[in-house]
Amino acid sequence: MPATKVTVFDNGSIRVEGDFELVDQHGTAFGLAGRQRISLCRCGQSAKKPFCDGTHKTCGFQSQVVAIDLEPPAPKPGA
Repeated sequence: MPATKVTVFDNGSIRVEGDFELVDQHGTAFGLAGRQRISLCRCGQSAKKPFCDGTHKTCGFQSQVVAIDLEPPAPKPGA
């Protein structure tokens, strides 16, 4: 099993579990109080963004998730 597992739920959050660090755009780590499992907001309505607070259940957020394969990344210029 990988060190980190990310699960995207239909009509809900993104769960991150395992060995991970969550940082903001400046590289400052969020204080997770030792948690090894968190849920991140996808609906944009959480009062605790980027963390999920369950608001997706009452705001009408809908998103069905099906795993897909991405195409290979484009080559970098000069590579």
